[in-house]
Amino acid sequence: MPRFPWRLALWALALAWLTPALALSPMPRGPGHPLADVPGSGPCREWVARLPHVTASLCTAAQLKPTVGRSVQGRTLYHRDVVASDAKLRVLVVGAMHGDELSSASLALHWIQRATETPSNAHWRFIPALNPDGLMARPARRMNARGVDLNRNFPTPNWARDAKVYWEQRTKKDPRRWPGPSPLSEPESKYLHDEMQRFQPDLIVSIHAPYGMLDFDGPGVPPPQLGRLYLDQVGIFPGSLGNYGGVHKGMPVVTIELTSALVTPSDAEMRQMWIDLLRWMSERLGQGMGGSGR
Repeated sequence: MPRFPWRLALWALALAWLTPALALSPMPRGPGHPLADVPGSGPCREWVARLPHVTASLCTAAQLKPTVGRSVQGRTLYHRDVVASDAKLRVLVVGAMHGDELSSASLALHWIQRATETPSNAHWRFIPALNPDGLMARPARRMNARGVDLNRNFPTPNWARDAKVYWEQRTKKDPRRWPGPSPLSEPESKYLHDEMQRFQPDLIVSIHAPYGMLDFDGPGVPPPQLGRLYLDQVGIFPGSLGNYGGVHKGMPVVTIELTSALVTPSDAEMRQMWIDLLRWMSERLGQGMGGSGR
């Protein structure tokens, strides 16, 4: 009997055995990648394997929805709206702007659960991971896939002059803090910028790590503490979200710096931070800090 059919059959068996394994293997998700935008696929499989203190049930319960936003590598940016029946405030919560601050995305997911239980009088919009490419890199990295620090890429006044000088002289060209070639050069920062225009938040909460404190930019009285994190305003940086949103656009920005980038706070601590945030919002957001439901 001729050998060729047997060899062909063996190749077919080998291909059938390898196909599932190849489908599960990590691949770059560029815009043309078949897994980049599969409707209904969601990020939970990747996130649960990556994020500390995040279970499949927690991520699934978050009911994340795809947005029009895409990362450099084509990953979908996800969000979740939680709207109180008497919503008067709009609050935008952003996690994992820096991809190596894994705990920030975890806290955002836990807070989605809190919001569904106690939405207060707010329309909450959560973006748990603004920088999914940095988050899913091995190892995780602060910058996006083009090496840009998204938190230096917003169009603050005199960006072209100040961002370049700050990066060159103050950071000594630290690659982790490269502001990029121009403001909003990155699809992730451009998406958040456009989302701020669409949503018109009365408050932005930007979650970071690992300095263990609170920062605040913009009008009004800042929160003195959230849980065990106390206010310690560190100034503004060219191209930062706090500078752009809080100082330039008048949208107050509370920046949370968790104590660890890799360890999520305990459930009790995340709950206390949430309670403190709601209390401060109810006391202060209507006093010179918006509160108009714009």
